Amino acid sequence: MNTLNILSGGAAQGLVASLTPAFKAQTGFDVAGEFGAVGAMADKLRKGTPADIIILTAALVAKLVEEKLVIATSMSDVGLVETALAVRAGDPPAAVKDAAGLREALLASDAIFVPDTKTSTAGIHVAKVLDQLGIAERVATRLRIFPNGATAMRELGASEARRPIGCTQSTEIISTKGVTLSGSLPQGCELATMYTAGIPIAAAHPQQAQDLIDLLTGAGQHEQRKRAGFIGGRG
Repeated sequence: MNTLNILSGGAAQGLVASLTPAFKAQTGFDVAGEFGAVGAMADKLRKGTPADIIILTAALVAKLVEEKLVIATSMSDVGLVETALAVRAGDPPAAVKDAAGLREALLASDAIFVPDTKTSTAGIHVAKVLDQLGIAERVATRLRIFPNGATAMRELGASEARRPIGCTQSTEIISTKGVTLSGSLPQGCELATMYTAGIPIAAAHPQQAQDLIDLLTGAGQHEQRKRAGFIGGRG
């Protein structure tokens, strides 16, 4: 079986899944690999995990280019992804218009579902925002931290807490059943992260990796990227 190995941030999982059938029809290759916290995925590449394509934050991909692990000319931006709020499907949305409203919403929640606060883009940002709002210590015992945003959102959807809330990247919220996107973070607390694809120097299938990058970033996929939660990018 021909397989393209991917190491990617969880933000791109839904988009990749939606385009995998078209990619297989075009190349005959399946897509397999891992989606998770971007820092953890970068470390896997550094430690020699086989990968034909990576999709990580632009800053991380640039660093891997500097480390001579990724081909510089292969870098291609997929699009921006916002960090956003999520609620269980059927729960009322968290109405957050400003930082004070976000603080109130977080303090009113009895469980806060987030990805890894050390290695994931959204998790690191959540930790920063909690400090910024002055409530990190007050909500510390309510944090439900998982290895990546997709897992955090699945757990939020299954939560039996009275008033849970989640915070991760919009793409991970949109692609998870049982949760609903409740809006972007307010001004002063917001984060939009550019995700970039690249081909590792040790890729076994560089041509097929480029085919997938072209599919992910092409102008013809603008609406697909938008539905998956990406903003900006080509097209």
